[in-house]
Amino acid sequence: MSMSDSDSSSYAGADYKSFKQISRERLLHEMLRSAKTGDSKSTLKVLIMDKLTVKIMSHLCKMTDINGEGVSLGEDLYKQRQPLPTWDAIYFIQPTRENVIMFLSDMSGRTPLYRKAFVFFSSAISKELVMDIKKDMEVLTRLGALREMNLEYFPIDSQGFITNNERALEELFGDEENNHKGVTCLNVMAKRIATVFASLREFPSVRFRAAKSLDATTMTTFQDLIPTKLAAGIWDCLVKYKKSIPNFPQTETCELLILDRSIDQIAPVIHEWTYDAMCHDLLNMEGNKYVHEVPGKSGGPAERKEVLLEDHDPVWLELRHAHIADASERLHEKMTNFISKNKAAQIQHGSNSSEMSTRDIQTIVQALPQYSEQIDKLSLHVEIAGKINRIIRESGLRELGQLEQDLVFGDATTKDVIKFFTMKEDITHENKLRLLMILASVYPEKFEGEKGQNLMRLAKLTEEDMNIVPNFRMLGGQPVTKKSLTAAFGLKFDIHKKKHAARKERPGEEEKWQLSRFYPIIEESLYDVLVCDEWMFIQELLEKLMKNELSKEDYPCLNDPSPSYQGSPFSGPVNQNPHSMRSRRTPTWARPQGSEDGYSSDSVLRHASSDFRRMGQRIFLFIVGGATRSELRVCHKLTEKLKREIILGSSSIDDPSQFITKLKTITTHEISLDDIQI
Repeated sequence: MSMSDSDSSSYAGADYKSFKQISRERLLHEMLRSAKTGDSKSTLKVLIMDKLTVKIMSHLCKMTDINGEGVSLGEDLYKQRQPLPTWDAIYFIQPTRENVIMFLSDMSGRTPLYRKAFVFFSSAISKELVMDIKKDMEVLTRLGALREMNLEYFPIDSQGFITNNERALEELFGDEENNHKGVTCLNVMAKRIATVFASLREFPSVRFRAAKSLDATTMTTFQDLIPTKLAAGIWDCLVKYKKSIPNFPQTETCELLILDRSIDQIAPVIHEWTYDAMCHDLLNMEGNKYVHEVPGKSGGPAERKEVLLEDHDPVWLELRHAHIADASERLHEKMTNFISKNKAAQIQHGSNSSEMSTRDIQTIVQALPQYSEQIDKLSLHVEIAGKINRIIRESGLRELGQLEQDLVFGDATTKDVIKFFTMKEDITHENKLRLLMILASVYPEKFEGEKGQNLMRLAKLTEEDMNIVPNFRMLGGQPVTKKSLTAAFGLKFDIHKKKHAARKERPGEEEKWQLSRFYPIIEESLYDVLVCDEWMFIQELLEKLMKNELSKEDYPCLNDPSPSYQGSPFSGPVNQNPHSMRSRRTPTWARPQGSEDGYSSDSVLRHASSDFRRMGQRIFLFIVGGATRSELRVCHKLTEKLKREIILGSSSIDDPSQFITKLKTITTHEISLDDIQI
């Protein structure tokens, strides 16, 4: 029992397929289409899923896609279902004992619910459960397929996925005498990450951030060993895949680097000014779902309409990584150009239709359905951008954003924050909290003892919010020792430097838009390391990773790459040609300062089909404890810059409010080295 013999590797065919494309095609073709054979070719089919697999399916396929593969109905495994004895059933379920019992109950006895069953498990099933199925001879005669799909992850983007471990921060970084929950969480996470490589037929060299405090004299925390333990769990799954999955690579085809949230505490809480990040930060969206009001039919009351901001929307794809000021301008230009060129739109906007010929009117009528769809897309994003800009104005986010970035780059101090709190009393509690968390990350010494309490009282934080800042500090992952209680952060700074900064200005580069200076730590792959001696950040990490020269002490590799492994076959120069800048009429807060960095938010997508064929092996970057939209954007950017497809994985993707909510559950604890079992 295994995945089908069809080779789903992106390298097998002439066309390079993206991570998400491969995942989608496996569900539609390898699973659903495989049930359309023999006497099942014309039989009606029902798709039965559990709570987890229905989420996986919804992340990858629309109902129309599923219907197109001959499936007429979708059902919940645990809800009472009507018998359909002339139908075939396709089960896509987790390999749990409870699920297997439900399946056997459906298909055993004289009157099974369905004619035939095609069973696909989302991950590896135990031998014991397989034997339970084989024991029932009645079920065996009604079995059309029994396979492991090994697809138990949730693609959120063409280059991003999550494992849906929403409580990872609590279970891995929380204060528990018994770390059983943490171990269970890592086991589930490892299994789901491993299925990514099973789907893509990739075998990675597995690197991870090493624990920094493993010596006989220092206490360490469970969180120090999170990357180590996760790497070991993934490796165990990969070793089994090499033996059990047909056509699975036996030598390394890509790289995997495992980090955790302590590498960058600022990225989850700072205001990110791109269109995508602002939508999720300011509009209270549920996932990618945006709800707005549209005019009612026949002049009736307004109706609520749900839309998904996803890959199928070309306007979203083009603008999602653009600065909100740039996105607003480009939307205005698109709408203006569309109206000026489209005669149907001119009629709608009051043009003199008496001057138009009969043929013109006929052409307009024929174009109206297409016009309606285009104008609806543009109007939607004009509305969203307008709402975001209104919130920015009414909430005073421009001044707050400027102070946040000044703190990060060492151009502001605690005095500036105190002055801001004094002058801006109407700022929301959440924004005050986020500003203090950034301050605590840059100036940890300001939060020792009573000093931190005084700052939080000045901000008028609630008692619950005041507990979040210490939890945020502890997330830094530094060992707590009797000698030092101040090294609570992943970043250490030279107190003799003039600037106390958490980011270094990128030499020779000015940002195109103000309030866009900030970049996540993972973007350090393009620039010099931070003003920090302890960490070698991602600039050197990715470059050395590509050359197989990464420090084995700081970033051990579970499997030394074989001598034939070459890393990236691409040897051409990194594209550094800047795009030309057009003149803009912009508000002063977003006035252009210089040329952009050579990256267009839609350039990767526009040239993906041709560029990906020339790229080297993939790089997978997994962040335990939640990733941010800015980090996902950077992976798109680095893909274009480095000519390597970089896929970001995480336990979850969190907007700032979600990250803060999760921080409420965290308190760290000390454990001795004797308590750790690797």
